[in-house]
Amino acid sequence: MIHMTKLEEFSFSKRFPDFPTIGSAFAGKKAITIPLSFGYPAPESFPISSLIEASAAALQTEGRQALQYSGGPGQQKVAEWIKHRSRLRAIDVEEKNILVTTGSNQGIDILTRTLADPGEHVWVEAPIYFGALRYFRLAEVELTSFPIDENGLRVDLVEEALIDAKKNGKPIPKFLYVIPNYHNPAGVNLSVERRKKLAELAYEYNFYIVEDDAYVELSFTGEFLPSIYSFGPERVIYLSTCSKIIAPGIRIGWTIAGENVLNKMRLLKSDGYTSVFVQEVISQFLENVDFDEHRRQLVSCYRSRRDSMVDAIKEYLDGHVSFILPEGGFFLWLSFAPEVDTSAFLESASEHGVSYIDGRHFYLHEEEVNSMRLCFSFCDEEQIREGIRVIAESYFEYMKNQKVLEEV
Repeated sequence: MIHMTKLEEFSFSKRFPDFPTIGSAFAGKKAITIPLSFGYPAPESFPISSLIEASAAALQTEGRQALQYSGGPGQQKVAEWIKHRSRLRAIDVEEKNILVTTGSNQGIDILTRTLADPGEHVWVEAPIYFGALRYFRLAEVELTSFPIDENGLRVDLVEEALIDAKKNGKPIPKFLYVIPNYHNPAGVNLSVERRKKLAELAYEYNFYIVEDDAYVELSFTGEFLPSIYSFGPERVIYLSTCSKIIAPGIRIGWTIAGENVLNKMRLLKSDGYTSVFVQEVISQFLENVDFDEHRRQLVSCYRSRRDSMVDAIKEYLDGHVSFILPEGGFFLWLSFAPEVDTSAFLESASEHGVSYIDGRHFYLHEEEVNSMRLCFSFCDEEQIREGIRVIAESYFEYMKNQKVLEEV
């Protein structure tokens, strides 16, 4: 090894913005035992025995092909399953319109670089999934956000902005990013009327809609709304994933789009075919399990945990918070009075072993600080109840201290 007397500072790429640290207070003196911040599936929901059998079958039947660069027949079978499952969202496509990706996040990353150059405009929701926000900032696009309400994205405000942009020569977005079902973090659904209107606007103003549908299978009502894609397939790109319905560690997601889009995405997809052996395993899994029964078990688990969280919030924080009851997915978005800063009692909760994500991380400019995202999927009912109790105690202690400061 060469030993230098002084190591000079290295100048890295300037494309890395100064990202805020999410959950920095979690590194407290006490370990986090109730992580309501984790947007993770329930570990006990993973179909371990079925995946063991599927892995063995993949090796025994297609191992020599599945372990090669180009993989085996599992890729075709996975694409066929995606095609047939997509019909529940009123999506009718062929396999050529499907690109399997390393999780849906890879789809967001590649799509951003496919559709927009640095400095071009992308429109998003507020609040927004912070993972997507990170990819957009790394791509150095200009971001504009629009609020959501109980029916999802305020499409009327999007239309007003488009009219103004066209009238006054302002930039039209290259794409608009939206989570239509069981929004992360807000838990709401985009209404059918707004889905139709968004598709109409995309055609009229010539931009794409990126429809991120990671949670669509986790419907607590059993109902599936038609996708935005179904109203405008030439101007909508649809993303989804196996992470919430099988396991995130398998890293299988997909993009549904026109061939012109997918051909360009493939040029940027530096890892080639996505996890060809894993696709072989998943194809075996899907052939040999009752997927609808598997989904029903997931829904039953997550509905029970959501109900436990709601009951605890009503018990410990009644009159101090508001929320919209999520009808699926993983998350509940809790809002306090406007003057409350949820970042201020994050460390107190973490010191007592409970984590959440303060609302500021879900906005372009941290403009709303009185909310928090709570995940009900990872922890069991008893942990959820205790977690909400701790958060409530931390909040009331914060409010007591605020009152003392005001009196001083």
